[in-house]
Amino acid sequence: MAATVRRQRPRRLACWALMAVLLAHLLALSDTLAVMSVDLGSESMKVAIVKPGVPMEIVLNKESRRKTPVTVTLKENERFFGDSAASMAIKNPKATLRYFQHLLGKQEGNPHVALYRARFPEHELGFDPQRQTVHFQISPQLQFSPEEVLGMVLNYSRSLAEDFAEQPIKDAVITVPAFFNQAERRAVLQAARMAGLKVLQLINDNTATALSYGVFRRKDINTTAQNVMFYDMGSGSTVCTIVTYQTVKTKEAGMQPQLQIRGVGFDRTLGGLEMELRLREHLARLFNKQRKGQGAKDVRENPRAMAKLLREANRLKTVLSANADHMAQIEGLMDDVDFKAKVTRAEFEELCADLFERVPGPVQQALQSAEMNLDEVEQVILVGGATRVPKVQEVLLKAVGKEELGKNINADEAAAMGAVYQAAALSKAFKVKPFVVRDAVIYPILVEFTREVEEEPGVRSLKHNKRVLFSRMGPYPQRKVITFNRYNHDFNFHINYGDLGFLGPEDLRVFGSQNLTTVKLKGVGESFKKYPDYESKGIKAHFNLDESGVLSLIRVESVFETLVEDSREEESTLTKLGNTISSLFGGGTTPDTKENGTDTVQEEEESPAEGSKDEPGEQAELKEEAEAPVEDTSPPPPTEPKEAAVPEEEKATEKENEEKPEAQKPSEKKEAGSEAAPPAPEEEKKQKPARKQRMVEEIGVELVVLDLPDLPEDELAHSVQKLQDLTSRDLEKQEREKAANSLEAFIFETQDKLYQPEYQEVSTEEQREEISGKLGTASAWLEDEGFGATTVMLKEKLTELRKLCHGLFFRVEERKKWPERLAALDNLLNHSSMFLKGARLIPEMEQIFTEVEMTTLEKVINETWAWKNATVAEQAKLPATEKPVLLSKDIEAKMMALDREVQYLLNKAKFTKPRPRPKDKNATRAEPPLNASASDQAEKVIPPPGQPEDAKPISEPEKETAGSEQADTEPLELEGPGAEPEQKEQPTGQKRTLKNDEL
Repeated sequence: MAATVRRQRPRRLACWALMAVLLAHLLALSDTLAVMSVDLGSESMKVAIVKPGVPMEIVLNKESRRKTPVTVTLKENERFFGDSAASMAIKNPKATLRYFQHLLGKQEGNPHVALYRARFPEHELGFDPQRQTVHFQISPQLQFSPEEVLGMVLNYSRSLAEDFAEQPIKDAVITVPAFFNQAERRAVLQAARMAGLKVLQLINDNTATALSYGVFRRKDINTTAQNVMFYDMGSGSTVCTIVTYQTVKTKEAGMQPQLQIRGVGFDRTLGGLEMELRLREHLARLFNKQRKGQGAKDVRENPRAMAKLLREANRLKTVLSANADHMAQIEGLMDDVDFKAKVTRAEFEELCADLFERVPGPVQQALQSAEMNLDEVEQVILVGGATRVPKVQEVLLKAVGKEELGKNINADEAAAMGAVYQAAALSKAFKVKPFVVRDAVIYPILVEFTREVEEEPGVRSLKHNKRVLFSRMGPYPQRKVITFNRYNHDFNFHINYGDLGFLGPEDLRVFGSQNLTTVKLKGVGESFKKYPDYESKGIKAHFNLDESGVLSLIRVESVFETLVEDSREEESTLTKLGNTISSLFGGGTTPDTKENGTDTVQEEEESPAEGSKDEPGEQAELKEEAEAPVEDTSPPPPTEPKEAAVPEEEKATEKENEEKPEAQKPSEKKEAGSEAAPPAPEEEKKQKPARKQRMVEEIGVELVVLDLPDLPEDELAHSVQKLQDLTSRDLEKQEREKAANSLEAFIFETQDKLYQPEYQEVSTEEQREEISGKLGTASAWLEDEGFGATTVMLKEKLTELRKLCHGLFFRVEERKKWPERLAALDNLLNHSSMFLKGARLIPEMEQIFTEVEMTTLEKVINETWAWKNATVAEQAKLPATEKPVLLSKDIEAKMMALDREVQYLLNKAKFTKPRPRPKDKNATRAEPPLNASASDQAEKVIPPPGQPEDAKPISEPEKETAGSEQADTEPLELEGPGAEPEQKEQPTGQKRTLKNDEL
């Protein structure tokens, strides 16, 4: 027994370990039952959620609108968001921040910073000398960076989603413009971190729109490639995207739809905001012209007046999209002077003529990057609010040469819906139909390094090498490994942007620094000294371009190999147990995993190395001199055959195998050994194969960020704490306002109730005077000292008044409930009495209720009748101003007790099987023989004429006696062990005669 227990102990440990891991996974999932997406536009944002039972729903804000302005008003003691902040823009334009996303990831000398100052001169932009960026200087005590302001907006969007979902939310997918570079994407991630959000992905807004379009048209996607162009003109920018839809075969789910971004073109400043600014300037000139002879100030010098003009320009642009002309009207624009002017659509188009000329630009860029022509594009779909301008549609239709433009998508909410679908797909709490998304790299990234070379004997020079890491329009996410083979000491290399010739001069200035990071490696020489007898396989740098399009250097390692004899060690029991548990959750290893930690990279489908297309000469030179092959692990396009997807690492391995034919790969040895016949033991010892042993040494890495330094951890923690303090202050203010409103409402409502007849009926004059006096005192206190009262004081005052009025309200509520409760009790008593009478009328043979059960029900009915009559009579004797003895809760308790007894009997009657009727002993027939067929049992003998049917056939007397005795003794014989039934069926008529004789 002890041995059995010992053998079972490892199994129990494994079971407990498995249960613990499962519990941990369930607890992790409990916090992620809802996910959200934020479509972050320049002017407004849309928030969507997915939670159990609510698939992909747009969140309504506090004003019940589906679109919320991206506007923040910051004062000394309060903040406003959304529509409230937009209305504050006229009262306090300096403290109201809008379009601040244009400053994300920008240094002080960026042209967009100067453009923001020109557009919104009321904002004071300070300078941050540490990061060379700008921040908003609201007051000498208040200053916020663009990342902090965006963090406030994201936190507000999460509060809207949580109120709508009625549960906490942490996971989110955020949309960003496709033209955002590395600095801008990192700035958005830092803002989300300040808001306490876990970003599942930064998805490009054009990709989210394409995903939403494909998800709702899944049935229309097949193996034939369909090219669709999305033209998205929003408030701040314009992006044109060419997307290819088709079904591809995946390893996990078979044939599934896929979207692939083929081409992207954009204009950073072409959008609805620039049109509104042109209209604002036009209205300002008209207003100054009307007041020219009055010696008035220029309206442009008044921030409030300019805020009013911008709001009117926004409305005017919307109205002119559907009308040929409209009257602009503003009451009290400046110095109590009203403004009124007529603006036509022709004037508006003339003001924005140069903007409309830039409409075809993104289309040409997208076609050029996709290497396609317009004939290959099947449909052009409009997205974004600014595409509603008729002139934009006219110019675009002429540029693309189509019969019509597609408007079969929600231009405002498509990106939000696509992003929330991606959030559900990335979340562990939901399972959605797969839809493969292959986004594209807009800006190429390369690696540059310098190495000494000896071109002539004794003459050494420095050679600068470039290697494309992620090429333009290449798919991501993906991981890549670059190998440096000619270094045995510490060295540096640089990560920069590649060829940006597709950008214009102005776009290059806005783009910022083209240098990303300098990587300084430390410990390379020590790794070579540590393994002097090993063959170096180079210094491998592992890069990752994740789902958000953010580049990161995962690790750098020095790899060495040597040949050792193959000796397998037996795994211990604990090792096997650990591997078994790990394999259950995808943590197990496979025989093909590599020892250098790049197994996750190699498991993906590999595609040809990039860079040879852009720089073929440099590629060949790098192979010969530096031998730095790139391990490209991105999945290949579905149209390419498998034979074309040969990674460079395999090519390098094949080259090495040609030079050393005796060094066979371990996998080939294993296959050869399995196919060949097993050798003799002596030969096995002599021909024992050797395997490659790989040693990996981690290399120290120091990163020097060149484009835009990230916030240091201490400053980031300070920003997080600053936003948390502001949020806590806002919540405290809301709680105090709620308490003050509740107190004020209670005072007014109670004062009004004191004069209502139903309250006067249950109270005396003295009681009403006392309550009225207390209410008057509280009202005076609220008006005089309520502004300085704390939340606790307001709640205590409200509790005191409620306690004073509790008796009055209780008596009124009880009297309101009596008629309904008493009628329900009478109805239940009557039905219960009828049920009891019916139960007692059931015949004894069919009775399913016991006497105890019916007696118990009768007792409860009588007790309830007696209690009701006595309590109602006692209540009738009491005055209405006294506390009632007939309480609604007591009536409900009596009803529950009576209903419980009745339901018990009803359930018993419902599930009780009817009793079988007792058979007459005279009619008992012998059982048919076991081996008798159905035809024998159904056979009937027709007697001769004049003889009854139940008469026994004529037979010998001894047989008849024996038959009768057998019939009488048959039941006893069947009860004995081993007894067999009589095969011959006995007539029933003689049995009845015998029984009648006995009677």
